[in-house]
Amino acid sequence: MHLTFSNRHTIKYLAAPLVALLLFPVFGNAQTAFPNRVIKVIVPVAPGGGADAVARMVLEKMSQSLSTPIIIENKAGASGSIAAMEVARAAPDGYTLMQCFVATHSTNPAVLKIKYDPVADFAPVGMMAQTSNVLVVGDKNKAKTLQEFLALARAKAGGMSFSSAGSGSATHLIMEYLENQARVDLVHVPYKGAAPAMQDLLGGQVDAMFPSLTTALPHIKSGRLRALAVASNKRDPVLPDLPTVAEQGFAGFSAIQWWGLCAPAKTPEPVVARLNKALNDALALPDIKARLHEMAAEPTPLSPLQFETFLKAEVAKWTQLVRDTKLQIEQ
Repeated sequence: MHLTFSNRHTIKYLAAPLVALLLFPVFGNAQTAFPNRVIKVIVPVAPGGGADAVARMVLEKMSQSLSTPIIIENKAGASGSIAAMEVARAAPDGYTLMQCFVATHSTNPAVLKIKYDPVADFAPVGMMAQTSNVLVVGDKNKAKTLQEFLALARAKAGGMSFSSAGSGSATHLIMEYLENQARVDLVHVPYKGAAPAMQDLLGGQVDAMFPSLTTALPHIKSGRLRALAVASNKRDPVLPDLPTVAEQGFAGFSAIQWWGLCAPAKTPEPVVARLNKALNDALALPDIKARLHEMAAEPTPLSPLQFETFLKAEVAKWTQLVRDTKLQIEQ
C-alpha cells in the first residue's frame, strides 16, 4: 500500500499527532522514572539501637546506589505498630518505606489487635540482616548451661524471672516458647524497650533475658552476662562454641531477630525490583558485611518473593505458638 499526501495541510494535521507520538515515550519515561525525588524510610524504633544502626548503614549505601537522598524518620511506639500503620496507608509509589522487623511483621500480628495486615498491606522489598537471639543470665547466676538454668527454674517454680522489651515482644515470646517446650514457669517482667530490660538484668533485678545477640554481645564480651544458648537453628559464627537451644534437647527450636524493608501494598513491581537490587547490592559490599559482622548480624539478601514467603511463615509460626501457650496479652 502506498500513501500519498496531497497537500501541505494534510501533512500539517498528520504531523501534530506524529510528533506527539514520538515525544510520548520521552515524557512517559520522565514521569515514571524511579527514583526522582527523596525517599523516606520510617524506622519503628528509637535512634541508637541495633535496628536503627542497621537501617542507617544499609540505607546510606542504597542512597548512593539509587542516586537519590534517603531520609530516616524514627517513629517508635506500640512495638512498631504506629509506624507500620502509617506506611500501610501511604501512597504506593516507593517513596515511603519502612524498616519492617520481627515485632511489626511477626510477633505483633500474633498477639496484638493490630489495624494492619502484615502481608496484605505491604509489598516486601527484601531483608537487610538477621541475628540470633541468645539466652543470657547475669554473671552471678549459678547456671552455666541451659540445662542447669532449667533445673534451677524447676527447683523454684515461679521464683525465677526474665525481662523483656515489652509484652508480646520477640524477647517475651521466645522465652514463652522455651517455657512451653521445657515445661518451666518463669515470672515475666516487661519493660518499655530492650535497653531498660537489659539494664535490670545487668543490675540483678531479674534472672534472665532472651535479647538479640546484637544487643547482648558487648555485655557477654565484658563478662557481665553469661550466654547459655542461641535460639537460631545453627550456631552463630560470632560465638561458635555456644550451642543452640535445639542442640540441648529441644529439636526444631528456632527464633531469630531480623530487619527488612517493606513498601505499601500495590507498589509497582518495577519499583520494588529497583529497591530490592539497591538493597542487595548494598549487602554485598565488603564494608557492610564487616560492619554487620561486628554487630553479630548477618546480611541476608532475598528476592521480594523469598521475603514474602519468609514473612508468611513467621506470622504462622508465632500465631501457632501463641495458640499453643494460650498466651493472652493485655493491651
